[in-house]
Amino acid sequence: MTKPVIDAQTQIELEAAAFRRLRQHLMQDRTDVQNIDMMNLTGFCRNCLSRWYQEAANDKGIEMDKAQAREIFYGMTMDEWKANYQTDAGADKQEAFKKSFAENVGTDKG
Repeated sequence: MTKPVIDAQTQIELEAAAFRRLRQHLMQDRTDVQNIDMMNLTGFCRNCLSRWYQEAANDKGIEMDKAQAREIFYGMTMDEWKANYQTDAGADKQEAFKKSFAENVGTDKG
């Protein structure tokens, strides 16, 4: 089977559609999945996705800070998300998170 020929604009549109579907899955379909669990298992979470969105905007000359990017990605403020969906994480998850964050993010960027 040969790979389909896809022009650059169509590739952008397909990638954007896949991103929108991932966002829907994380923000609507699976709000029960905690960011800390995602980070511990995969090395990224919703906050990483919002940071990548912010970095892409900044690269395009659009001024956007972390809080603004998170509100765009989450569709609400972080305080609202935490109140509605975030659960307490035990010491074991918090310790695993520190390691995963250091390995995958390094420092909190902005």
